[in-house]
Amino acid sequence: MAFFGLLGGEAAASDAAIEAAALRSDRFRQEREGDWKRLEAIVTRMEAGRWRRLSDEDVLALPVLYRTVASSLSVARETSLDSATLAYLEALVQRAWFLVYGPRTTLAGWLARFLGGEWSRAVRAIWPELLVAFAVMAAGTLVGWLLVSSDPDWYYALVPGQFQDARVPGATREVLQGTLFGSAQDDGLSMFAAYLFSHNAGVAIMCFALGFAFGVPPLLLLVQNTATLGAMVWLYHDKGLATDFIGWLSIHGTTELLAILLAGAAGLHVGRSMAFPGTRGVMQAVAEAGQRAAVVMAGVVLMLVVAGMLEGFGRQLVDDTTGRYIIGYSMLAIWLAYFFAFRRTPSGSEAA
Repeated sequence: MAFFGLLGGEAAASDAAIEAAALRSDRFRQEREGDWKRLEAIVTRMEAGRWRRLSDEDVLALPVLYRTVASSLSVARETSLDSATLAYLEALVQRAWFLVYGPRTTLAGWLARFLGGEWSRAVRAIWPELLVAFAVMAAGTLVGWLLVSSDPDWYYALVPGQFQDARVPGATREVLQGTLFGSAQDDGLSMFAAYLFSHNAGVAIMCFALGFAFGVPPLLLLVQNTATLGAMVWLYHDKGLATDFIGWLSIHGTTELLAILLAGAAGLHVGRSMAFPGTRGVMQAVAEAGQRAAVVMAGVVLMLVVAGMLEGFGRQLVDDTTGRYIIGYSMLAIWLAYFFAFRRTPSGSEAA
């Protein structure tokens, strides 16, 4: 009998605890539910785009109500209130957060601002690094040419195996010419073009990602990549096909190599800010340079996509050198005009 009495006492205590918790949860909800409902109504109207139906008082009250409800959520978690109340508050706080602190523009708005001047301004802001990267790429191309012209065995050290196939020293003019014309549907050429694109995209990303090491790795990557280019130009020049090879490369190469140039300059910009922060602290200098370089790299991704499309369609549709030059250097003119001739003045909000 004592055992059953003990069980009965425990059950009664448990029921009392549950009842007390429910009472505490109800009281907590009643005291604060007015603010919850008002915030939910404001958030619902804003999510539905009914901004005109909001009064000035509601707009001004939004951040205050958000903080009040967030505080209620914190208290509810600490006091272990019922799961339904917790779930309701968590969902409401999350919805309100996006309206109070979330982005103020749509994807279309961001693209309009990015392409409408933000990207070009960021590129112009790193012009010293652009000049250095361009000089390094030109020097790398020259070094690759000179090394292979002095000793053709250097070709195998500079040019990756995937690039070689029939493109090797000693190949006849007819063989090399066959890699440039009349083989747009050839699977081997398609694989080579895909590898070339992925290789250059990887170089661009690495140039930016390793810029924090005081800009040294981007310089080395630019030299290595363009030395490969110089070696291949020499190979075709040796058979009188340099003009045709450069045209073959130009369809996508002007866009792709410019993207690599921008990525290398962005990496150098970050590295230079670390090495020479000036009057600013190192962290502040790197943060500012990183933001600017990130804008440049967002555009580099876009350029690589465009280069991939030019490579995929251009190789199949254009099979003569003149047409390739027209496409490639028209694209280069468009990019340069956008970066250095398009100087849209930012609005007051953007400038801030």
